[in-house]
Amino acid sequence: MRKFTHFFYDYFIQLNASENSATYLNMLALLVLLIVIIVITDIVARKILLQAFSSFAAKSKTKFDDILINHKVPRNFAHIVPLIIALKCIPLVFIDFPGFESAVELLLQLYCVLLIIWIIRSVLRTLESFFKTIPRLKDKPIDSYIQVLMLLLWLVGIAIIFVMLTSINFTKFFTTLGAASAILLLIFKDTIMGFVASIQVAVNDTVRIGDWITMEKFGADGDVIEINLNTLQVQNFDMTITNIPTYALITESFKNWRGMSNSGGRRIKRALIIKAKSVHYLTDDKINELKKIQLLTDYLTQRQGDISSYNTNNNIDKSVLINGRNMTNLGVFRKYIQSYIEGHSAINKDMTIMTRQLAPTSQGLPLEIYAFSSDKRWQNYEYIMSDIFDHSLAAIPYFDLEIYEFSNYSPELEQN
Repeated sequence: MRKFTHFFYDYFIQLNASENSATYLNMLALLVLLIVIIVITDIVARKILLQAFSSFAAKSKTKFDDILINHKVPRNFAHIVPLIIALKCIPLVFIDFPGFESAVELLLQLYCVLLIIWIIRSVLRTLESFFKTIPRLKDKPIDSYIQVLMLLLWLVGIAIIFVMLTSINFTKFFTTLGAASAILLLIFKDTIMGFVASIQVAVNDTVRIGDWITMEKFGADGDVIEINLNTLQVQNFDMTITNIPTYALITESFKNWRGMSNSGGRRIKRALIIKAKSVHYLTDDKINELKKIQLLTDYLTQRQGDISSYNTNNNIDKSVLINGRNMTNLGVFRKYIQSYIEGHSAINKDMTIMTRQLAPTSQGLPLEIYAFSSDKRWQNYEYIMSDIFDHSLAAIPYFDLEIYEFSNYSPELEQN
């Protein structure tokens, strides 16, 4: 063994170097030789492992091994071989320098801890990516759980490194750490709250990746693209990204549009404001005129007959229009809009279709259209709704109705 460890020492002595210089030069030569061996070993081990994994992945049907390669798991494992060689050879290189040997061994041990952490990290990231390829798991907050494991891994790793550097007893260290748990809870408050929120979100199926949510407090209105330990990322419809604290999902109110997406239609709920003074009873002449509207012909004929029979049987004096039963232009218009929506090709006929009159306001009488478009895509939904209201607004004059329009005009101001 001495012949090998002092091979260069004897060579330098033959070159007339002093014993002290020959000892240092021998150590440096052995160190350089070890570094060369480690580099070559690392390259060879990496190529062999990568080749083996690639060949196996090519034959395998699962995507897991391909994801392992993408996250450099084989490459990280390859570093173990040169590390073992280094740990075995360091005592030989620094045989004449015990102080250097202890320091270098400590550095290698610290590197060993970091390498193990890095390998586990790459495996966890592989699992994260693999779980996202499974249909029933891809919309779950997998990132949060992986991040918790990574956080615990780093905490244990840092604790081990601290114990190695300070030579403190491992049990004593964790006992002291337990006493400082209140401080740790304060430091990691958001992380703990985020983890709890992630569990509740997953268990209660509150939010999934891909859901459209609206959270006015944070200015979020778009699709959830990521749920991790501390934040939930929402890509708004203007393509901006909003980051929301994960724990806000259980402490703040928000709207999830998943129910609409999973249903048979998207709700249309909007009102026309009718000017109150334009509402009046219909005369027989006006009714006969409105019968020309095909959607109302049968309705008006039947309705007019029913009303006429009632008024005749009850000896109603129709010289005054208000007496007895009558039809109003607003009521007939409401019936027309109802029939028009029921026949619209873009409206889901299996869901609620209703045209209703809301409570009067200071502006007028709201006539609300309540229905569901069969196409839920935003652009098409807006087109369908606009088409319905374009038609409704254009139809209003046929019924001698008026839409309320706010105006600052005042005759008194004009005279002044």
